[in-house]
Amino acid sequence: MSSFSHLDESGKPRMVDVGDKAISHRTATARGQVVFEPEQWDALQAGGFATKKGSVIDIAVIAGIQGVKQCATLIPLCHPLPVTGVDVNIQRGDHVLEITCTVKVDGKTGVEMEALTGVTTAALTVYDMCKSFGHAMRIEGVTLIEKTGGKSDVHRG
Repeated sequence: MSSFSHLDESGKPRMVDVGDKAISHRTATARGQVVFEPEQWDALQAGGFATKKGSVIDIAVIAGIQGVKQCATLIPLCHPLPVTGVDVNIQRGDHVLEITCTVKVDGKTGVEMEALTGVTTAALTVYDMCKSFGHAMRIEGVTLIEKTGGKSDVHRG
């Protein structure tokens, strides 16, 4: 038998059967960032963190929430989940926008992929909205920093 839960005994992909699992409260938080070159950052600041497309931060927050809601459509073996809460937060740093996404669910499987998808979708939206300033931006450090509920908890600073 494969040690990967998404592969059957013969190594073929499958969606894990969570039917017999108990419903529990689960959360996940992911983090990532969009790093800007100094001239890009200066242009973004000069425009009040808005472009012709609108408020970069506000629209990226909405995109992150939408990404969470679409996770099972984007990631083939993810279960659709009844998400009970999403919080996307974007903070300004030194030439960087720091993005965190926390997702909550009462369900039979975790929400790590949803949190990671939320961060990534928000970061891609920032990139899309700011590419008129140049393409030197970088999306970096997308990672799970916390997960609670289910078999095990994860806590990374």
